[in-house]
Amino acid sequence: MSSNATSRLRVVAVHGIYNSFGTGISDARKEELRALKAAAWARDLQSGLGISPDRLDVDFAYYADRLRPGPAAQGDQESDFLNDPLAQEMLDAWARELGLPDEVAQGHAAVPLRALASWMARFNLAEGPLGVFIRLLCSEVTAYLRSVDAPERIAAREEVAARIAQYRPRVVVAHSLGSVVAYEALHAHPELQPELFLTLGSPLALPRVVFERLIPAPRPADGPQLRGAGLPGRTRWVNIADPGDPVAVPPQMSRFFDGIALDHTTAVSALFRFHHAENYLRCATTAATIAPYLGI
Repeated sequence: MSSNATSRLRVVAVHGIYNSFGTGISDARKEELRALKAAAWARDLQSGLGISPDRLDVDFAYYADRLRPGPAAQGDQESDFLNDPLAQEMLDAWARELGLPDEVAQGHAAVPLRALASWMARFNLAEGPLGVFIRLLCSEVTAYLRSVDAPERIAAREEVAARIAQYRPRVVVAHSLGSVVAYEALHAHPELQPELFLTLGSPLALPRVVFERLIPAPRPADGPQLRGAGLPGRTRWVNIADPGDPVAVPPQMSRFFDGIALDHTTAVSALFRFHHAENYLRCATTAATIAPYLGI
């Protein structure tokens, strides 16, 4: 680690769901939007760290357009979601991890979404916005994990790997689905070894849909419990999960993966804004994790 307090820390940010720039935009506009996103993540990290803007150099690994490269009408997205067996399997697995009763988790294809939205009213969110969130989560995660050789999966993973290779950061910060994409990218390219891999609000351990579908696949450990692989090389892996974040389930991810140096459970969510990246980026635990790489 550098002890130079005036050096700039290179960071690659890997986004989660709900970060699409839209379709049909030019490459120039895409780069403008990427720069805006990078600046927003930098501001959130700076806020938590209490440092000046010139201390961080943040790049934004944008892969959302690789998951749904073509336009789709809202009605088509709704129909695709309700008729997608993998999306429904994910919804069922997620409902079980959140502790919903069997009659909710095992309902008709259109029932779990309504039941889950109603049950999750305890998060103080309106059913409409929560329904949109659930559809986005399931549709984007299943688009990525549909098969080991899905073109969308390969394209998203390689896009993230390319940004890391180009930028050569000391730190990679990955939120939500981005933690899944970045985890696989670092395994696919073991020569990419950032000093720190920080996962925030990660669904990497979600059984049946995410965990067992990872590349590399989890392997048997000492007992019946499968274990996910740690990262190649000397990259230090730290995970932060808000106990109120319904995406970061099951809790205590280090129970399922080798090589997690620290596995923090930290309350970061604000009212009406659960699972948002900015809450994680601004929290004291994130600041304490990144500060040593800034020499502070």
